[in-house]
Amino acid sequence: MARPGKSPTKQSTLRIIGGQWRGRKLSFTPAQGLRPTPDRVRETLFNWLAPVINDARCLDLFAGSGALGLEALSRGARSCDFIDTSTAAIRQIEQHLQTLQAVKRGRCHVMPALTFLNNAQGPYDIVFADPPFNKDLIAPVCAQLDRQGLVIADGLIYLETATEDPTPIVPGHWRLHRDKVAGEVAYRLFEHPADSPQSN
Repeated sequence: MARPGKSPTKQSTLRIIGGQWRGRKLSFTPAQGLRPTPDRVRETLFNWLAPVINDARCLDLFAGSGALGLEALSRGARSCDFIDTSTAAIRQIEQHLQTLQAVKRGRCHVMPALTFLNNAQGPYDIVFADPPFNKDLIAPVCAQLDRQGLVIADGLIYLETATEDPTPIVPGHWRLHRDKVAGEVAYRLFEHPADSPQSN
């Protein structure tokens, strides 16, 4: 979830919007250009996910601050795997899980998203993919999710990109469920339909 920006010089704050930990503020030191998914985007996203988030098994690829996965856990998700190449980012997420007394519900992994997907123990109910902008990471991640059968039938995949980026390339049988633009962020929720050949 990297965004263009200057090098960080101080702590940033992540606010959990809803659920069990609603209003909790968690401090983190962002990597260069790193910002959590904006509050208004998260609020809209989790309104979309409200009917299915409870007891969901989630995957937060390119986790960064952990904003999406932590919000999911707060709103009743059963578990979440957090993936990021930054050791510092993953350590901060681990600290947040300890602070929230949710260590048993979150698993943290320091590695590239594709490396994790190659050996992931799926399937997942909801996948969040918010990669650094302008790195062309969406298409290979979506292809690998599909190829490995890592999304359940009727599961949901959230993709976040820059507004100036082209529409993400996803497997042809995925269905666009919802989409919206907020400032520099374009975000889309895709469904992995039960009637597709790759469904579990």
